[in-house]
Amino acid sequence: MSTIFGPVQSRRFGVSLGIDLSDSTKQCNFDCLYCELAPKRAMLHQENITPIETIMCDLTKALELHPAIDVITITANGEPTMYPYLDQLITQINQIKGEIQTLILSNSACLNDPAVFETLLKLDQVKLSLDAATPETFKKIDRPAEGINIDTIIDSITRFSHVFRGKLFLEILFVKGVNDTLTEIESLNRALRGVSCDRIDIGTIDRPPAYAVQGLSFEELYSLSHHFDASLPIHIVSRNHATATPSSYTEEEILTTLDKRPLTIDDIHALFDPDALERFHHLVKTGKITSIERSNIIFFIPIENIDRKRLK
Repeated sequence: MSTIFGPVQSRRFGVSLGIDLSDSTKQCNFDCLYCELAPKRAMLHQENITPIETIMCDLTKALELHPAIDVITITANGEPTMYPYLDQLITQINQIKGEIQTLILSNSACLNDPAVFETLLKLDQVKLSLDAATPETFKKIDRPAEGINIDTIIDSITRFSHVFRGKLFLEILFVKGVNDTLTEIESLNRALRGVSCDRIDIGTIDRPPAYAVQGLSFEELYSLSHHFDASLPIHIVSRNHATATPSSYTEEEILTTLDKRPLTIDDIHALFDPDALERFHHLVKTGKITSIERSNIIFFIPIENIDRKRLK
């Protein structure tokens, strides 16, 4: 499959064309409770590395097919900052992207590496995760690889926020009964008061999680939001569909997109044009796409990846 997926209509970043820097398998320094990929041992370094030439070839072709996008999103089946050639890749993307913004979705764990720190400064937008501010809760929710320390992460985020000139977003994902206590939120408050960012998104599980954990309701998120410091730019993330312009997808693009990001039927109708919808229904009819139900929401994924995406 291609290293490129989408375009998809992101709830927060517009029309996004994704780059998966670990397209063959999950490679991450966390094994988060809420990850949509199946559980896997957290690691400190990528073991399967995709060549830059492959990624750039895929990206160039995708941009020719889908020029009307807002952002190129660098992500992974895991943590994208673990990719050993990230600096060279971003340099090459910047040379061809034109007016399109670049964005990376990172769990923040590698930001203490000076090379990664400098590389992320080359991006237009950076989204960093911070699910907890105490060591105990951090280990419970994010299940990091050995040697990763939450105090170091918080210090790195703070330093980065004061030198980065692009748009910086932070994300906190709440899991019921894990990091949603008032004690944990006060610890997050202390950590975040020193951070300069455009927005702090607070959200919860809305896709099939790796472990048997539950998300919060909108009402619960809204209630928690009142306990954050009033000076913080808190934004409650809700799963409302933004207006999307349907696009044409080949069968391979449909399978790749659903592999990277499981979609509901509402997502699909918003994103796929009539021809792509016909291809999607053909893939369902022929057994190449299946559905899974989580928390009363039906998601569609490629049948060959049911084990990797299933709830454990």
